[in-house]
Amino acid sequence: MRIGEVAALAGVSVRALRYYEEQGLLLADRSASGQRHYSPEAVDRVRFIQNLYAAGLGSKAVLRILPCMEHGVLTDEMHERLLTERMRVQTQLDELSATRDKLDDVIRLGQANRTGQAGADGGPCTDA
Repeated sequence: MRIGEVAALAGVSVRALRYYEEQGLLLADRSASGQRHYSPEAVDRVRFIQNLYAAGLGSKAVLRILPCMEHGVLTDEMHERLLTERMRVQTQLDELSATRDKLDDVIRLGQANRTGQAGADGGPCTDA
């Protein structure tokens, strides 16, 4: 696959793929004319890299994790780091879930008290 195809399928920019390659996170074969060619697995790898970045991990940590994922070898240090990151992500999920639940309560309360004209009374739940 060419770089544009991988970028489109993975939902990232071509620039991001070049950066991943510079960081050693993604490998590409080169044609005689220098064009990058990626394996079909590159799309899943890029998505995984994106997820690790979204979880707050940096390039160096991602670079250490990728071989563990490919070869099933995990150092004690990396195992502890991954557990710590997982706990951090779980805390964020719990906080977001609590916020969502509070919003659901506000929505239910608002729906129960709707007058048919949103904000017609100039009360505190108007958009204006």
